[in-house]
Amino acid sequence: MLFTDAAQLKNVPKRIISLVPSLSELLHYLQLDEETVAVTKFCIHPTEWFRNKTKIGGTKNVNIRRIKEMQPGLVIASKEENEKEQVEELAQEFNVWLTDVSSVESAYAMIKDVGTLTGRCTEAKKLIIDIKREFSSLYSKQGLIKTAYLIWRNPYMTIGGDTFINDMMQCCGLQNVFAGQNRYPKITAEDLKSSGCNLVILSSEPYPFKEKHIQELQQQLPGIKIILADGEMFSWYGSRMLYMPAYLSGLLKDIKGS
Repeated sequence: MLFTDAAQLKNVPKRIISLVPSLSELLHYLQLDEETVAVTKFCIHPTEWFRNKTKIGGTKNVNIRRIKEMQPGLVIASKEENEKEQVEELAQEFNVWLTDVSSVESAYAMIKDVGTLTGRCTEAKKLIIDIKREFSSLYSKQGLIKTAYLIWRNPYMTIGGDTFINDMMQCCGLQNVFAGQNRYPKITAEDLKSSGCNLVILSSEPYPFKEKHIQELQQQLPGIKIILADGEMFSWYGSRMLYMPAYLSGLLKDIKGS
């Protein structure tokens, strides 16, 4: 069964497989160590799970045969991160909950749903309260910095206005100059020049931008500030959201202070 409404699952699953790195981290935060039997090779947090949990391939090429052997009671997947065909194939035999997080508010709803699915409602509700408390001091709509956020190279790819990262940018006073586009559009250095951006952020994931890439791009964008940023702190919705406000606040202070 493929479903999006957490209330559709009548029994709390005893065997969970996560196909989403940020949600594997959330399952650990909710103390579902025994229940979570497998994760992907990209589920690098927490370290002990990455080292010890069974791996069932990558997010885009999960090992369906191995999953079938493990007979999970619940598979957690993402509309954005996993392949539609593989998700549908798994749903023919197992309960597959499909997430679709594109904003801070939808992330809160997702956390609540995970609590419902796993019998951790109280813990999930407390987590949401704690995250909202941290975010309450971060929201900034004044003096927005026109910013381009790059997630890929050759070709360059950025993020549109219908993404979770776009919402995170707005939270800390960064105006996405490509917010008028959807999902993850391909762009060129010329597009960056003509966008009017004052800042370019190079994310650490999915493409691992390094210092050398700042120098490479700076030659094409003189006068525009270019920095590296921890991509997990912009995109890992879930329990990681507890730590995002402090990181983003520090990043913004560095930007404005330099």
